[in-house]
Amino acid sequence: MGRESVDMRQGDLVADEAMSEQPESSGGRRAPGGRVVTLLLSLLAAFVCGVALGRFGGLERGQISSALIALTPYVTAGGGVLLLLTLALRRWLTALVVAVVTAVLAVSVAPRVFPDEQAGAVRGNSLNVLSANVYFGEADAEQLVRLVRQNDVDVLSMPELDSGMVNELRRAGLFETLPHRVLTPESDGDGSGIVSRYPLRELSLASNTTMRQPSALIDLPGQRDVQYVAAHPVVPVGGDTTATWKREITTLPAPTTGGDQSVRILAGDFNATLDHTPLRKLLGRGYSDAAEVTGDGLTPTWPELGRPWAPPVTLDHVLVSGDTAVHDYRTFEVDGTDHRAVFAHLTIPS
Repeated sequence: MGRESVDMRQGDLVADEAMSEQPESSGGRRAPGGRVVTLLLSLLAAFVCGVALGRFGGLERGQISSALIALTPYVTAGGGVLLLLTLALRRWLTALVVAVVTAVLAVSVAPRVFPDEQAGAVRGNSLNVLSANVYFGEADAEQLVRLVRQNDVDVLSMPELDSGMVNELRRAGLFETLPHRVLTPESDGDGSGIVSRYPLRELSLASNTTMRQPSALIDLPGQRDVQYVAAHPVVPVGGDTTATWKREITTLPAPTTGGDQSVRILAGDFNATLDHTPLRKLLGRGYSDAAEVTGDGLTPTWPELGRPWAPPVTLDHVLVSGDTAVHDYRTFEVDGTDHRAVFAHLTIPS
């Protein structure tokens, strides 16, 4: 019995050594990195999936969730990198999940970098629009007036306008260039204003909001005029403000149609990107985003001041309704404010 036992143990040892020398099949090969790498990749994949779920599920609940959804373009790019990493490390199931989610995100983001095909030459009135968040009235008034003159701006809207900024703009000569105005200056960033080369008639298209969102009818030459809203919904920082932010965006006036006597333009600081549900709902009613139309939809507008913790995102927009043609879109740095000014060259069809 003892001899047989020794022989059996020796046989088992030889068999083990033989098996260890044989190459493992690709299916049984242990993926590099071990469990720690697997866990880390899984957590990153879960983050990408979470942002996608928040973006498509309309899960803006407060400051953190709204901020994460604003980072959708970054998460999309990061998903591509994560996919390559999971493939290189042979985490096939994780790679499959990341590939599907990243592809869905990419489909939603890609239209912002490809210009839309527009109809041929549109006959009508040219209108140059500029919106500049003047940051509690701290923006450089003289530089802003230079921008207006250099770009032949016809209409300027200014969220966060206060009375001190109005005086500085007057001294800088803005009202000589754009003499018509509807101003609602207030402190603490709640004010706003519209100034125009053409006559204005004050409207009330976005009343009962946290911050002032003045509106006016711009009396253009010809038959069609423009209804203009200087948009500035409240910042979603959680609780009631998030619900208010959603309401203030989704209740902005609906776009006009091609047969109406006037077209409608919403321009300003929406405190929302094209990935936020309220703004997507507003666009779904028939507006076009000027930056997206021209393929500049990923051009960031905030922040401009020193905020290293905040990745640049696109919060400022020019939305146009009906058959308004968008020919050009640009952004400009303005000293003293944390937003870039947004400019759109439009044609209002006759």
